[in-house]
Amino acid sequence: MNGNLRRTLHQAVLSRLDARKTGLSFSEDVSRWRDRAEEYLQAEMRGLPLADAERDALRREILDEIFAYGPITPLLSDPGVSEIMVNGFESIYVERGGLVGRHGGTFLSEESLRATIDRMVSQVNRRLDESSPYVDARLPDGSRINAIIPPVCLTGACLTVRKFRKEAFSLEELVRIGSLATDAAIYLKEAVRERRNIIISGGTGSGKTTLLNALSHFIAEGERIVTIEDAAEIRLQKPHVISLEARPVNIEGSGAVTIRDLVRNALRMRPDRIIVGECRGGEALDMLQAMNTGHDGSITTGHANNPRDMLRRLETMVLLCGVEIPIHAIREQIASAIDVIVHTGRIAGGKRAVTSITEITGMNESQILLQNLFRWSKGNTGNDDAGRLVATGIPSRFHRGGGDTWD
Repeated sequence: MNGNLRRTLHQAVLSRLDARKTGLSFSEDVSRWRDRAEEYLQAEMRGLPLADAERDALRREILDEIFAYGPITPLLSDPGVSEIMVNGFESIYVERGGLVGRHGGTFLSEESLRATIDRMVSQVNRRLDESSPYVDARLPDGSRINAIIPPVCLTGACLTVRKFRKEAFSLEELVRIGSLATDAAIYLKEAVRERRNIIISGGTGSGKTTLLNALSHFIAEGERIVTIEDAAEIRLQKPHVISLEARPVNIEGSGAVTIRDLVRNALRMRPDRIIVGECRGGEALDMLQAMNTGHDGSITTGHANNPRDMLRRLETMVLLCGVEIPIHAIREQIASAIDVIVHTGRIAGGKRAVTSITEITGMNESQILLQNLFRWSKGNTGNDDAGRLVATGIPSRFHRGGGDTWD
């Protein structure tokens, strides 16, 4: 599509619309203004030597640029796209099936991209300007967005949208697509039902939240669950769930509600289980104390390269809470609170999989003791993509056996 023609038509339509109304993309009369813009556009396109398909595509792109999300509008409704990455107005990448590739579309200008970002964040009462140059928010459809703008981003405005399936994966589906072994699924099912405290570790986009949602299926129906997140992603199909979401500072620089604030408040809400979407700061101490004081069966996630690194990160996060605690006491808290570490990762070909399941067995004089129950085996080929999760043969402290399904 001719970029100059698209830009010219876009400017012509904007100039004929009331400038005070063009930004009201989600106002109650948006359809009226879109109809008016379409009339102007049809008039401007009359007589242009374009095929019907080109004309329709051009009309849709320009209207999306003004009233929707520009060239990423169709990507947001494409179920095959799991992530959209806009690196400045001329560069868009998408993730399909775990693989990232360049998308052919572009925004018309930096201003057009900024207007799109503003429309997104305004829906959730967030702001983005030089005094607050980045934002992490959730769209009404559940997609998570992160946007960052100059001067802190030197390449221009950048937007990342992470989409989620409308229907959460079940443990059975994860086994079917090769992300989890059958015997490991059975073990995790029993760990949840027996109220073991679990931490799911892994890198960004490795499937931590997907696995957490799948495991939540095995929580008993009558249990009261409190979920705590920065941006709500957890979707528990349970009747007794209270969802709490952190809140950033307002325009006056006050009013922030942190994850740690919400964890402390959750302890007063009579929860049977507490699920923290991700521990990344001082809330780790409150989460460990909750696990150690009667809230068995709680689950959280964290970023780490492997289970041992996850423990080191927990130690660091506890130290960030501002309370002077000896490192040995922190390790005792961790060893007492957490029963199982499930590590997820991306392997060759973009596939997400559980790569290890590890139990914490206690402490020696200075170190937390781990035993690896399941590990990722590359097999004879030495290729990650051809590998699978296999049992190490070490008996579990908790697994009683006797089950052969995850129903």
